[in-house]
This record gives sequence, structure tokens and C-alpha cells, in this order.
Amino acid sequence: MESALHGRTALVTGVSRRKGIGYAVAVRLAELGASVFIQHFAPHDDEQPWGGDDLDAVRTGIRSALTEGAVFGDVSADLAGPDAAAAVVRAAVGLTGRVDILVANHARSGGDGSIFDMTADMLDGHWQVNARSTLLLTRAFAEQFGDAARPDAAGADAAGAAPTDAAVAAPTPRRPGERGDLPAAAIDEFATGRVIWLTSGQIHGPMPGEVAYAASKAVLAGLTPTVASELLVRGIILNTVNPGPVNTGYLDPETTDRPLDGMLEYLRTLPFGRFGEPTDPARLIGWLCTTEARWLVGQVLTSDGGFSLAN
Repeated sequence: MESALHGRTALVTGVSRRKGIGYAVAVRLAELGASVFIQHFAPHDDEQPWGGDDLDAVRTGIRSALTEGAVFGDVSADLAGPDAAAAVVRAAVGLTGRVDILVANHARSGGDGSIFDMTADMLDGHWQVNARSTLLLTRAFAEQFGDAARPDAAGADAAGAAPTDAAVAAPTPRRPGERGDLPAAAIDEFATGRVIWLTSGQIHGPMPGEVAYAASKAVLAGLTPTVASELLVRGIILNTVNPGPVNTGYLDPETTDRPLDGMLEYLRTLPFGRFGEPTDPARLIGWLCTTEARWLVGQVLTSDGGFSLAN
């Protein structure tokens, strides 16, 4: 298991804090043997109650987890921009020549409220970062991945390299309900690309005061089966993870963005007596990226230590 991702390259977005889920995921994928490229945008964290982190320390921590032969790279990018997603994927491809794994961990925090606080700008801001950029990242990832997982792939060379841009014809726009062409031969299940989206707990209960955030994350949960079906014919497996309540600093008294009254009493009602830690969802995401998880496709998985059962 510890070399399960040897020779593969992973792009993880939203990796700017050592307390974050993205950092834990990047470290776990590095431990599993992958080369790792990360996207970060420190100005977003600087505006939050928990603040930013030392990016050099973030880089050092991930590099220290790399296995022999693996490499690391990173880029700063504001994913609210319409062209940012494609630029991030291009930068990641430059690390080793192709990206095999995409973990869309990034999210916009803050600037939210109840339904009575909503404005077009608030909704658009969360949509642009949390939903739109994830979809555009996924498209760019899938296009660079090509048809390498299909043994009959037209335009792929003997080594399985994806066809060049010039060899790929512009796709015909698909009509509603129209499915893509099925592969002429079975997909090589051991050569599939992996995409992991992160959603939130809005499917298990209310998230008061987080309407814009919950709405943008609900898009990903709701779209998972549709996009997974379209990616699968290209040899790419998509699953979505709801990490549950993970303390990335927002549940610490000195850096919280919400009232914590009665928190100790509340913790006693949880099955394990604690909130999640970033390494909890990271273990699941790491496994989802290995061939051990190749039979799991198009699912929304909750990793919350029984939180949704106790509430």
C-alpha cells in the first residue's frame, strides 16, 4: 500500500495551511508514492480568523513525505478567475508530463450568511470558487488525461501516451440526455485516472448561516453521478467525499468563526468524543486514489466518525 501510487502524479488544490485537509491529503498521496503538485491561494486564508501559514513550511512538509523518485511542485492561483482552472492544470502537467489524480479540495470560506442575507455577489463568489472552478478543473484534467486507460485508444502511442491537442477533434456539443460514445474495448481498470471532489454535510442536515457555501457544495454532490458517467468512458473514476466536521482551526477558540458555547458538552454526544482531524478524510482519499478502490465509481461518501448518525 505504501507504494501504491508510485509513478503517478497528483494535483491537490487548496493546500496552503498545515492544519488543512488539503495538506493532509497531499502528504498522504506523497507517502503512497505519488509526485505531488499543489495549488494554494494564501490571500484567502489571510482574511479568515485562522489566518495564513508559512508556505515554505507547507512545501517542506510535503517534500519530506515524498518517496524515492517522486517530485513536488506548486502554484499560487485564485480559482475565482474563469481561466485559472485550466492554468493550474497546465502548470501541474509541467511537473511530470501528465496528471493522473485530481483532488479538488479548495473552497471559499467567509462572506456567507442566512437566506435573508443573500446577495447575488455572495452567491456568485461561492459558486465561482467552490463549484465552477471544480467543474473546469475536472474538464481540464480529463482532457489532458486523454484515452490512455483504453487499450484501443486512437491516437495513443505504444507507451500509452495521450494524443496531442492537434490529434483531438473538437467535440460536437452534446444534447440533453445524450450519452457519450462507449469505448470499443473494456477500460483498463488498473490504468484509470482519479478525480475526488469534496462536498459538505448539507446532505445530512441544515447548515444555518452558510447558505452560499452549502449551495455551492451541494452542486458537487448532486452532479457526481452525471459527471462520473461522462468521465468513466475516458477511463477516469470520480467519487466525492464529505469529510464531516473536521477541525482545521475553525473549531479552536482562538481562531473560530462561529460560537462555541457548550462545545465540550456537545463533544460528549459524538461517538468518538471528538471532531475529525485532517488525516481522517485524507486516509479515505488516499485509498480512493489506489487500485484497491477501482470498483467504486460515482459515489458520495461520508467520512465523519458517525457524526451524522448522532445528530
